Amino acid sequence: MYLGFDTSNYTTSVALFDGKNVIQQKKLLSVKEGERGLRQSDAVFQHIVNMPQLMEDLCYNNKGIKAVSVSTRPRNTEGSYMPCFLVGFNTAKAVSTFNSCNLYETSHQIGHVLAALYSVGRLDLISEKFVAFHLSGGTTEALMVEPDEKEIIKATIIAKSLDLKAGQAVDRTGVLLGLKFPCGIELDKMSLQSSTEFKHKTSFKGLDCSLSGVENKVKKMIEQGSNSCDIAKFTITYICDTLDKMTENIIKMYGDLPLVYAGGVMSNTIIKDKMSNKYKALFASPEFSCDNAAGIAIYGYLKENQI
Repeated sequence: MYLGFDTSNYTTSVALFDGKNVIQQKKLLSVKEGERGLRQSDAVFQHIVNMPQLMEDLCYNNKGIKAVSVSTRPRNTEGSYMPCFLVGFNTAKAVSTFNSCNLYETSHQIGHVLAALYSVGRLDLISEKFVAFHLSGGTTEALMVEPDEKEIIKATIIAKSLDLKAGQAVDRTGVLLGLKFPCGIELDKMSLQSSTEFKHKTSFKGLDCSLSGVENKVKKMIEQGSNSCDIAKFTITYICDTLDKMTENIIKMYGDLPLVYAGGVMSNTIIKDKMSNKYKALFASPEFSCDNAAGIAIYGYLKENQI
């Protein structure tokens, strides 16, 4: 068994991978009603509280730990750091020491990409070049992913949001509509109740997009008394149209490479349906789109068995 830990700013996650199947336990961090996120100190505390129970729930599957892996940073770039990842690292270090096995460190982002590949049955893509989109509460990026001897895969940002992130747009809209943070699942359900069609003029600077206009427009729609389901659909379709245009631009510049979509926002119904049909893109199932330790456990397996 290969054990993985991920302690992001949204979810405490632990997963086991046996080379074929993933078993995971995770718990969303609690956010007070009306708030749009957590301070790092609060996230660290909740991870510390959550971890023992998740480990206990998972331990019945322990058939011997061969390697331990953990996300220790948001991205594999210099200066990428968040205190909440220390909880996962400290736990992983203790477990690997106790079991006398190797400990492998990677990034939260690499975990998302590997989880998506596993979900769609395409882990073979780690041996070739492809484009991965990572859209979440803190990230809206398109990545050129290539094989890397040291990191398994190397992800280089080729396009991004210049301001508001897709997940922030979703959560801010949801909070304004009275939904509980994080708001992705409920906003998705709400948007599907709308029959209104929206035409959006997206904003780009080169390959990079801007999403900052969404929140102001949503506030105006609320003031004007628009239906909540229409407001939800407006936000989702704006993100979708922006992602569509970003994908078109990347294909024009880099050619027809495999497209993989990861991150919590990518579990949205409208976005998944449109993009997968138009581009034959690969979308992870919801449990592997949202924050999880599955990709981290898989990373440990790949490192331990690296040829």
